[in-house]
Amino acid sequence: MKAYKYIKSNAFTTGDSLGNPAACLFLGDATMTGEQMQTIASEHKGFVMEMVFCGHSDKADAKLTYYSSECEVDFCGHGTIATMYSLVKDTPELMSKPVVTVETNRKGIIEVYNAIKEEDAVYISAPAPIEHPTELTTRQLEDILELPDNSIRKDLPIRIIDAGLRTLIVPVKDLATEISVYPDVNRLKTFCEGNDIDIILLFSKQTADASAFAHSRVFAPRFGYLEDPATGSGNSAFANYLLSEDLWDGHPVTIEQGGDNRIFNAVRLKYVNGKVLFGGKATVRIEGTYQI
Repeated sequence: MKAYKYIKSNAFTTGDSLGNPAACLFLGDATMTGEQMQTIASEHKGFVMEMVFCGHSDKADAKLTYYSSECEVDFCGHGTIATMYSLVKDTPELMSKPVVTVETNRKGIIEVYNAIKEEDAVYISAPAPIEHPTELTTRQLEDILELPDNSIRKDLPIRIIDAGLRTLIVPVKDLATEISVYPDVNRLKTFCEGNDIDIILLFSKQTADASAFAHSRVFAPRFGYLEDPATGSGNSAFANYLLSEDLWDGHPVTIEQGGDNRIFNAVRLKYVNGKVLFGGKATVRIEGTYQI
């Protein structure tokens, strides 16, 4: 058997919030097949949202590969935060760098901005956004999301933007409605698969915390669970939506995220030199070795 460094870490934690859990396996120079990685990720079903495998890269400072319990994932923002916050903080060579590069399994090279000393956080450069046309109507979405009639705003568009994951963005009129909806996971999964949607982000400009810029919810049934409690890729798509709709000028903001069944998590966004950055800290809950 071989032992690998292993952590279970919660990304986007703030105050008493629980963040979004990811498990990270540090492979060093070793390699694993996709089948091996999927098996390990499947064993984590119900324990973490995604599994991240961190290994050697000839092109960057590290390589990250992402799996849910169901399948390989194109990109995982909270898993990147969880993994890179710990890796940078625990590696003197990386801690001395203002920018660390990461090769991802499907989204090319991304950059990790080291703000651990200044903000106790790392920021990730989101993949360049890709817009996908949609003809979905408010009526269809209110039905599938089990939202009350006329709860989706008509003055803002429904859009699909891929900034890591193909994200359907739905503007909801008020916070109370947005945080209280819990659609049927199997019905929503069928809808997402049928419309080639990875995740659904609901947002409200009303917030519980006056210092937050907006509130978001993210549903991800294609990956084996209903809700993602704190999301890098989804909020990156949301950041591009806000920029293009002239709702945000790119200054640093915090997006609070989650339903009314949890303490809201915090995802930080900023726009620097033409790039959307999402960031936060991570809290290690379990650390040890994983035997294979």
